[in-house]
Amino acid sequence: MRPGKSKDFHPLSLDAVNFLLADVRGALGPYLNVFLVTEQQWTQTEVGWVTAIGGLLGIVFQTPIGAAIDVVRGKRAAIVIALAILGLGATTIYFWPHFWPVAIANSLMAIVGDVFGPAVAALTLGLVTRKQLARQMGRNSAFDHAGNVAIALLAAGVGYIFSQRAVFLMVPLFAMLACIAVLSIPAKAIDFDRARDFEATSPNGSGNKNGPARYSVLFQSRPLVIFGLCVMLYHFANAALLPLVGQKLATAHPKQATAMMSACIVAAQAVMLPIALLVGRTADTWGRKPLFLAGFIVLPIRAILYTLSDNSAWLISVQLLDGASAGIFGALMPLVIADIMRGTGRYNLAQGAIAAALGIGAALSGLVAGIIVDHFGYDAAFLGAGTAAALASFVFGLCMPETAENANSKPQ
Repeated sequence: MRPGKSKDFHPLSLDAVNFLLADVRGALGPYLNVFLVTEQQWTQTEVGWVTAIGGLLGIVFQTPIGAAIDVVRGKRAAIVIALAILGLGATTIYFWPHFWPVAIANSLMAIVGDVFGPAVAALTLGLVTRKQLARQMGRNSAFDHAGNVAIALLAAGVGYIFSQRAVFLMVPLFAMLACIAVLSIPAKAIDFDRARDFEATSPNGSGNKNGPARYSVLFQSRPLVIFGLCVMLYHFANAALLPLVGQKLATAHPKQATAMMSACIVAAQAVMLPIALLVGRTADTWGRKPLFLAGFIVLPIRAILYTLSDNSAWLISVQLLDGASAGIFGALMPLVIADIMRGTGRYNLAQGAIAAALGIGAALSGLVAGIIVDHFGYDAAFLGAGTAAALASFVFGLCMPETAENANSKPQ
């Protein structure tokens, strides 16, 4: 018998995991780019290469890590090990902010960063029932965004009082707190089969009594392939936008570089939190596709608006649109994958594959945007991103089916 929620599991533990993991990741990313450009005087191309190297190595390991999470029962241990490596990498960047130490540390962090998304989604599947899943995914996303707001505000204070460099020392601190939150979830509360979305007989016929579906299910699922392509295009357009805006603000206001970047993050995250909760409550009734399409359409509009003014208040205000689209993505992406892969036992494999597609887009985004900025300026990079975003919206709207029907069907 599989209980809806184990009496030994307290929902606040999962909330804390999502909140603190956001803090760990939030002290990296855009802050690293701004720190390297403004304090270490790296060129945009050098930053792009570091981003691309780390991103591409992360892509290589993304799908195998997802597959491993499907078969490994120690999902909590996987998160704890990844957190330890992440803290060590951030400490390395703090003490040795030179090309190869940063490139190696960033690459290791990119690889272990592959663990968090699939592992937390697996924990969620293993802790709650299918009926509760949409709302819980929205709640996960909301606490993730709340964590991003908290770390952005804290990083702004640390960067202002101490230095941009000091922000990286926050990572090992929050990594330890996240480990405590993860271990507060009892291992026995996690249903192993449900955590990999396995059913003996699935609605789409992919599952079977002999065990999980074959790995080829990734390529045999047309909706999954379409979804992966759209996600890749979206993140190719989106990943470089916030770092580019942060760099523009840092150039105009060098003493407030970290505070300006934090303002951009807070502006977006403040919108993401209520959007994620709304999506979690409406995804079953409104359907996944209309909500997701809205998230896609916002991105090209945002990219174009960045070109209209260099005013700091304008640029930060435009970040509110990032909150709308990212809030939808954060809540819906693991849910859509669960819809498509229901009963196959390969949910985390599919999570890894989609994250790999996302990583391809994000890694190339930083490299291509850096080259465009060095040769043609920021506006050209923004317009190029807008074009890719418009293509992603078109492909999704035309080709992606509604997946909620599969989610709401019952196994035969």
